[in-house]
Amino acid sequence: MRSIWNGAISFGLVSIPIKLVNATESHSISFRQIHTEDSGRIRYRKVCELEDREVDQAEIGKAYEDADGTIIPISDEDLSHLPIPTAKTIEIVAFVPADRIDPLQMDTAYYLAASGAPAAKPYTLLREALKRSDKVAVAKYALRGRERLGMLRVVGDAIVMHGLLWPDEVRAPEGVAPDGDVTVRDKELDLADALMDTLGEVDLEELHDEYREALEEVIAAKAAGEAPPEAPEPAEGGKVLDLMAALENSVRAARESRGGRTPAEGTEEAEVSSLARRRSAPKETGGKKSTATTAKKAPAKKTAVSKKSTARTTRSEKKTTPARTTSGSEADATTGSTSGSTSRSTSKSTSKSTSNSTSKSATSAKQTAKKTPAKKAASRRRSA
Repeated sequence: MRSIWNGAISFGLVSIPIKLVNATESHSISFRQIHTEDSGRIRYRKVCELEDREVDQAEIGKAYEDADGTIIPISDEDLSHLPIPTAKTIEIVAFVPADRIDPLQMDTAYYLAASGAPAAKPYTLLREALKRSDKVAVAKYALRGRERLGMLRVVGDAIVMHGLLWPDEVRAPEGVAPDGDVTVRDKELDLADALMDTLGEVDLEELHDEYREALEEVIAAKAAGEAPPEAPEPAEGGKVLDLMAALENSVRAARESRGGRTPAEGTEEAEVSSLARRRSAPKETGGKKSTATTAKKAPAKKTAVSKKSTARTTRSEKKTTPARTTSGSEADATTGSTSGSTSRSTSKSTSKSTSNSTSKSATSAKQTAKKTPAKKAASRRRSA
């Protein structure tokens, strides 16, 4: 960044060589004056009144016009020899708390850059002293032909100087406040507080110049030969004479824009949701148990019913439908094959159960036969 002033900070007997650099820049769009008939540029020419000719910037100097019209030329050399210590020095005169500075006095901001390696140590010393004291430095300096007041503070690892207006340059707010006594009710103050809380804080980094962006769109459209975008129609709204109604509507609109609800709506919904949870919790537990029991019993009943219905269907199919048909349709063939397979499975299960019962009876008969001779032999021995 290009420096606009070179000098030094006078910190007691310590001198810190610095360079003054602009800390801010303007992004506003500037316009040129043109002749509306032919779009010709309108220029302001610097003309010498005595010679009636245009002069260059190198030929232009400074002068003071006395009350009687006398012109007194003042050169840059004359200004460099001003009998004040602030001609090339930022002289710190005091250290005060930051809240002692009226924001109305704030003016242009500058970065103070250390000029060269020798300035690094005293620059750092002043920066750390400002950090530790939690104060700002009040200084006087001369810039652009006049002595000014400044405030030095720390931003990150740099020292920043804000130009300040002199106290007598700040006008008193006379005739600005409304005339007469105005009474504000507590309810109105409560709604104003609610509106302030709803709007909350904002990150200044997210704010941007919407007017400049809209102006750039208009310029781009005109350059492309297109029609400029139309401005949105303002929202229709009548004059609200009731201050309470205006505050309530403002709070409601601010909450809706941030996805919130009014306090009454939020409270009612919170109560309903909490009651529903307390009542439904035990019912859900019992419901799960009964459902599980029903689920266990249901398959057995369904199986028994399905077996009975299958048996009935099989008997009816045996009586009415033949197992195989030569000239029947595909549906009859399918039904016959189904009944045939069902009858085979039924006969197999019947034969298996019959053979199992027969084998069990045979086994019991053998055991009985074995026990009987043993008993008879024991009775004969006793009789002998």
